[in-house]
Amino acid sequence: ARGADRAVDELGVTVDELEATTADDRGPNLETLTGNGDNPIIAVGFAFGDSLAEVAAANPDTSYAIVDGFIACAPGNVTFLGFAEHEGSFLVGAAAALKSESGVIGFIGGQEIDLIKKFEAGYAAGARYVNPDIEVKVQYLGPAGDDTAWGSPDEAKEIANGWYADGADVIYTAAGGSGQGTIEAAVESDAWAIGVDSDQYLTASAEQQGHILTSMLKQVDVSVFETIKAAQDGTLTGGFATYDLTSGGVGYSTSGGYLDDVVDQLEEIKAGIIAGDIVVPTAP
Repeated sequence: ARGADRAVDELGVTVDELEATTADDRGPNLETLTGNGDNPIIAVGFAFGDSLAEVAAANPDTSYAIVDGFIACAPGNVTFLGFAEHEGSFLVGAAAALKSESGVIGFIGGQEIDLIKKFEAGYAAGARYVNPDIEVKVQYLGPAGDDTAWGSPDEAKEIANGWYADGADVIYTAAGGSGQGTIEAAVESDAWAIGVDSDQYLTASAEQQGHILTSMLKQVDVSVFETIKAAQDGTLTGGFATYDLTSGGVGYSTSGGYLDDVVDQLEEIKAGIIAGDIVVPTAP
């Protein structure tokens, strides 16, 4: 939404927005926007993949893009907006290890799918880059296709409280709305939580802000704006567009100042990733 708003302000475009409140809304929403003459049309989330494949194939003169999605044998009018989540997660994993006093940290994922495993892989690798002996606890909230995994804060809170009680002092959650449960557990246990995708410190309560160490930033707004700009310029050609540390597509937040004492080390690690000296895994 921030990227679309920026495009309105800077590029003078008009944006139509439709929300899929159920899975059955996705295809009709895409068809409605296509019928309205909107171009490009950007779908947010991998769950749009099947519907987008059908609609895009039927409308070759319209450009489409999908955030975090992939379509096998995709039509040429689809652009895949991907992110190097593993690189951003490596940095917050390094931050977790630098700030952990117990040497035990955790990762809670939503659906156990390749996309979320990229977060896990980067986080664990970043932590072990700093402390090879660190213990990284891992648990997922549901298998592939289980949409409740993204909206189960109570389950995430239960897992987090158990880990905090067992000595973990930093937990990173990549599970949509479920992550709120981890933040609540961090408050109750006087421990650290790490946010995901956006800077969750900025939308947290004052009490919660004291327990959000950092957030892994995924700059979806940058990808949306650049897609709209490319369409306006006539340079949107479909295929893959990956937003990584080099392009500013991922990163970490410093809100609250909790990383002030380690930010120089994190920036050194970041430079090593950009230079190719540090290779970040994409799978656990």
